[in-house]
Parts: sequence; C-alpha cells; structure tokens
Amino acid sequence: MKVCKFGGSSLADAAQVRKVCDIVAADPARRIVVVSAPGRRHAGDIKVTDLLIEAAELRAAGRPTAAKIDEIVARYAAIAADLDLPDAAAAGVRADLDARLGAGTGDPAHFMDTMKAAGEDNCARLMAEALQARGLQARYLGPRDGGLLLSEEHGQARILPESYDRLAAALGDAVGITVFPGFFGFSPAGKLVTFSRGGSDITGAVLAAAVNADLYENFTDVDSVLVADPGIVDHPRAIGELTFREMRELSYAGFNVLHDEAIMPAVHAGIPICVRSTDNPAAPGTRIVPERTYEPGQVVGISSDAGFCTVLLSKYLMNRELGFGRRVLQIFEEERISYEHMPSGIDSLSVIVRQDDFDEARQEHVLRRIREELEPDDMDIEHGLALIMIVGEGMRYTVGKAAQAVGALAAAGVNIEMMNQGASEISMMFGVKEVDRRRAVRSLYRAFFEPEREGE
Repeated sequence: MKVCKFGGSSLADAAQVRKVCDIVAADPARRIVVVSAPGRRHAGDIKVTDLLIEAAELRAAGRPTAAKIDEIVARYAAIAADLDLPDAAAAGVRADLDARLGAGTGDPAHFMDTMKAAGEDNCARLMAEALQARGLQARYLGPRDGGLLLSEEHGQARILPESYDRLAAALGDAVGITVFPGFFGFSPAGKLVTFSRGGSDITGAVLAAAVNADLYENFTDVDSVLVADPGIVDHPRAIGELTFREMRELSYAGFNVLHDEAIMPAVHAGIPICVRSTDNPAAPGTRIVPERTYEPGQVVGISSDAGFCTVLLSKYLMNRELGFGRRVLQIFEEERISYEHMPSGIDSLSVIVRQDDFDEARQEHVLRRIREELEPDDMDIEHGLALIMIVGEGMRYTVGKAAQAVGALAAAGVNIEMMNQGASEISMMFGVKEVDRRRAVRSLYRAFFEPEREGE
C-alpha cells in the first residue's frame, strides 16, 4: 500500500486534477490519497486557503463576506465544470461555507481554523467525485470519522498517539481508494483544529504510519529535492536520496518541499518517503530513507531561512550561577515563545527566536522579566538574522568541513554572527545578517558542490 499526498499546485485547476487522477489510477497500490486545498493557478493568483482566511477576517470584523464566498465557490465550480462533474459539487461547497460562517466567531482561533480547513475538506470531496467519474472505486473519509485526533492548539496542533490505532481501524481494510483531507483534525473534545500552514504533509505521513504503508509519496511541483534554493542558486543539483535526519535538518531551515514536522511519523514507522512531481510523474524523484550509503565528507544540501532575532545576555560568573540558563528558558516558556537555539559562553548566552513569535509587546515583556528576575550585566536584542544549515551524513568524523565553510563565507565577505554544530555532527549552522544570506548561500554552494569555481 502507498499513501500519496498532493499539494495545492497539483490541485489548482481541472487540468492538474486530471493529472492526479492519472497518477492514482496508474498504480493500484495508491489506495490512500491526501489532498491540500487548491493552490495558485498562475503567477499573481491567490491560494484558496488565503481566500478562506480573508473571508474569516471579514466575518470576524462584521463586514460582508458574500463576494469573497462567491470567489471561493467559483474556484471549485470551475474545476467541477471542467471535469464534467454534477452541479451539486459546487452547490455543496457553498452550503458548507455558509454553515462554517454561521457557526459563530465567539472563539476567534477556532473560527479561523474551521474556515481554513474548508479548503482541504471540499477539495477531498471533489477529488473523490473526480475519481468516481473515472470509473474508480473511491470514497471521501474525513478526519472525524477517520479518527485523526489532535491536541487543542489552534493553528499549531500536534498528533495524539491514540490517532494511529483509530486511523488503522478506519483505513486498514478499506476497499478501493480513500480520499482524506489534509491539514486538520479534531481534538478529543470534538473541536476542529489545524496543523501549522502546509500541514497536509503531516497528515499524509501520519496516515502512512497508521497503515504501515510501504511508501509515502509526496507529490508537488518539483521533480526532486534540490541541494539549494533555486531562487538563490542557478540550477542547483538534484538530490537522489537522503536520510530522514538530513531532511529534517534541511526542512527546519527553509527547505519548503516537505513540512519539517512530516518527517517524524515516517521515521518512527520506518516508512520511506518519495518526493515526486505531479507534472513529471515518470521522474524518480527524491527518496528519503532511514539509512543510506555516503562518501566521507559528503554534503547533501544547504538550506537557509530568514526572520530570526537574538536576545543577548551577559553576566559575570554566569557559569557559577546554578539554574541561570533554565530560568532564562522558563521565562520564554511561560510567555509561550519557542526558542530555536541557545548558544552560550562562560559569561554569556544568546536565545534565538523567530521574529514572527516575538512582536514588540511580547519582546518588551520578556526583556523586562529577564532584567528584573535574572539581573544580567548587559542585555541586547538583534533583529534581521538568517540561519544557514550545511547538512550531510558524510560530515560526521570528517576533518576540515567547518574550515571549508568558514573560508567560503570569508571569501564572500560575510561576517558570522553565530556558529553551531549539531551533536549528531551531520549539520553545521551559521547565523548571518539577512542582507548577507543570498551571497553566503551562493558561496557555500560553490565551495561544496562546485569547488572548481571556488574563488570566482
């Protein structure tokens, strides 16, 4: 059995949906299909999920939503019409959206999740009808009936362990093709909750683990995972195979091909993942596996992400003050701010957080608490930090990789704000100013993948 997930670009219009139907029909092992909401049809277009967010914001503000709902319904209606599906398909979308809008906005976070989830839910129903119209035995199964239980954390939900047995019971003996909407599930209390944006990848991985699938196929708009961002590096090399550990490291720092939280369910179940292209399904794609063979010193990829800031603390004899680091992190925990990294020295430490989680009001509150409760000698905050990851199983026990990276950054005139090597030794992280990010990635790519061009 294979579980296959299709992203928004694969479902943007009827032509793309036909490709999905062809891919599913081509392999009888593809018995579970997970779908995202329809994405952009062309440059300048808007994703259905973003339209739903706009509709929810209008409703919450007490403003008319009719025009926005018409726009959303029209997206589904165009797909249904081009596929020669019954008019009832589009009518069902409108009825569903009207019901969600009428549910009330008393709990803003729950209301927003309820509206956002409409994209995947209605797309799954439409996809099941499209497969049936092709003469395939297909059914829609939603997260409530399927047993997908999540923590009640709106927009940031996590899978609950009891989900796996429930999903296995609902899916294991199913006949034909089951189409399952991604991105959302239900709390034990019955409230709809969503994963973070892009969470349909997580749904696919969870379902694959639940049914002990032979393979989890993640179809997207690229032929394979590339060693670097093609928006920064011209024509970067493709990656044929990498490990779960490597993909997790790369996904964390900007590899947007696969949601970083989608790795763990497959890891725990030992199920390989294959990232493939909907537009070119004959291409082998990139396999993500538990273990692989590699050359000593081999780097598999370079990723980068912007939007970080650093809280810098210094205090004389900090290393002698028992529990200082724990109390710093406790303040961030109590303010519900996740930290990304915490490099430290003898009398200093830095806490790196995402700027989106650290608005001005929260920043002032956290800094005030640190100042009052920990009495540092000095404290500052720096914005505009980018993180760059260099990843590869072959880096373990290999001398000179850090020197090679530092040399490449120096040659590009990039100052290193922070450097850290993971305990597993398969990754190195560098913090640089956001303005230097693109130059840094290009120089590192030349150093590790085009050494003959180094120094250009």
